[in-house]
Amino acid sequence: MLPLDRLRELLRELDDPDPEHREMPRDYDVPAARQRFRQFADAAERRFGPSVSAGMGQDSSFLGVVSVPGEATGTGRPLQMAISNFGPFVTARAGLPGLLDWKEGLDDEFVTWLDELCTELGCVYVPFELLMEPYDGPTPLGDDEADEAILAALAAASADEEEEEEDDLPPAWYDRYFQYM
Repeated sequence: MLPLDRLRELLRELDDPDPEHREMPRDYDVPAARQRFRQFADAAERRFGPSVSAGMGQDSSFLGVVSVPGEATGTGRPLQMAISNFGPFVTARAGLPGLLDWKEGLDDEFVTWLDELCTELGCVYVPFELLMEPYDGPTPLGDDEADEAILAALAAASADEEEEEEDDLPPAWYDRYFQYM
């Protein structure tokens, strides 16, 4: 695995603030990226068995996600691996999507396997914890005026409902390279 400082440099180098390139870089080779994703998913299926599922992203900065059910991981916890359209960066996390329990479940043997697979496919493994660092790049993430108008309309529509408001987390590097746009 590359040193964390080098990974941070790569995250910043590939962050193009041009709104036309929020989902993919300027020189994106779609057929090559899809082939790489198929190879990635096939390698996961060889390792974890036929219960592995893979799906491509749309309107997102990630190319696709490979999911492994908890029964196949050997840990009892599901596993998600994602390839970004940028880098191409790859990350993985254990646990269910949306839960912040990502620090548990990735053992050293798996990380070594994933890093070797990334090297073989020309990808770069980026640990999930690094991607959870606050995003400080030039690309607007969810701050568009249209997004604000939609959020204001939703807030007005639900003004009568009494719900506890959650504190919004600041955008993270994960939001830049592995989220829907």
